[in-house]
Amino acid sequence: MAKGRVVIDVERCKGCELCIDACPPDVLAFSEEFNNKGYHPVFLMEHDNHCTGCALCAVACPDGCITVYREVPQKRARVGAAA
Repeated sequence: MAKGRVVIDVERCKGCELCIDACPPDVLAFSEEFNNKGYHPVFLMEHDNHCTGCALCAVACPDGCITVYREVPQKRARVGAAA
């Protein structure tokens, strides 16, 4: 299964919650800390790295604060397969 890593620009995040609602594996949450604008930014909870890298959070973010990196495991070559 693919794994993802989400990078959030916390200083630009206004805590609108759209990315949290859009996240299928439910791995985004509000920080208890405030950013410079006085908002609670969103962060990626690191519980067993359930992020799939689907990037729906980045699509839902109206301010473009989210970048998603996706790692797709490589398929193993079959033994005896012709080249």
